[in-house]
Amino acid sequence: MQTASTIICERLCNKSVHEISLLLNILLSTVSGIITKWKQLGTTATQPRSGRPCKMTERGHCMLKRTVRRSRQLQSQ
Repeated sequence: MQTASTIICERLCNKSVHEISLLLNILLSTVSGIITKWKQLGTTATQPRSGRPCKMTERGHCMLKRTVRRSRQLQSQ
């Protein structure tokens, strides 16, 4: 996330939120949100959310079957 890292670097250089907003042509609320997230979590990466997990794809289903078969073979040996 190039923009978030730029915002954090500028903030560490003691620039104000307003200056960063003007420099990068981004809304003040966006800059403030990114800085707040960085201060609280130490990262700007998207965090996992609660809710139902995504459905498995056909490829994932085949990989799961293959993994179970291999583990059964290892247990029988």
